[in-house]
Amino acid sequence: MKIGKETVPRTSICTSDEHTIVVRGADLCQDLIGKMDFGDYFYLLVTGRRPDAAASAVLNATLVAIAEHGLVPSVQASRMTLAAAPDALQGAVAAGILGCGSVILGASETAGRLFHEIEARAGQGGDIAAAAGAVVGEYRAARRAIPGYGHPLHKDRDPRVARLFEVARGSGAGMQYVAIAEAVEQVIPDLVGKDLRLNVSAAIPAVLLGIGFPLPALKGVPILARAAGLIAHLTEEQEAPIGFALSYQATRELQYQGEVPPGFGTAQP
Repeated sequence: MKIGKETVPRTSICTSDEHTIVVRGADLCQDLIGKMDFGDYFYLLVTGRRPDAAASAVLNATLVAIAEHGLVPSVQASRMTLAAAPDALQGAVAAGILGCGSVILGASETAGRLFHEIEARAGQGGDIAAAAGAVVGEYRAARRAIPGYGHPLHKDRDPRVARLFEVARGSGAGMQYVAIAEAVEQVIPDLVGKDLRLNVSAAIPAVLLGIGFPLPALKGVPILARAAGLIAHLTEEQEAPIGFALSYQATRELQYQGEVPPGFGTAQP
């Protein structure tokens, strides 16, 4: 049974024969290995283009910015999984990556879509502030969260935001989405009733969209970066295990609120 338009599988990313592996039109061994860093290679894989200096600087900066932030939920899930299955490094990495959703890490994609929506509303040369106010107002009316704003620890602007914006500006990257991101930050207090500042999940799409990074691939940037951080944590877990300690911390404060059968908790004869 045919589903979809295509009947022949096609790809523009990679092919190979007995002697050569071709990636995006380049000879992997002769043109890429030892000649291109991994961040640039990732850009080439995703876009099919070699990054210019601005794209290289910005993408590499975002990968460094989001790779690590301590014992966040994805890391805890990963380390506890390895503690339970020490022979399954890949499963432990996967456990952490599966937690990259709309609240943590995945907000980069939804923030990018918000910025695209505001750009479209403003039109060419339009009023970004007015467009930001209109779109954020609609999000608020629909009870939708404003992705990429507010942080449980960094109550002022997330310190990574300023540095990413500096890298983008200094490299000559497009700053139109940075302007949109800042316009959203300005309208939030009046429309939402809280002073929610930019966090790294809004800064990442703001700078990446400015270098032509594709919107559908935005979520992949924090996923790729966080995989590196997880591998670091799992290496440490094998040397100095804390996975079961994390589990203990979770159960120590547990308060059961359900029903119990008669006699539960009393001394048994």
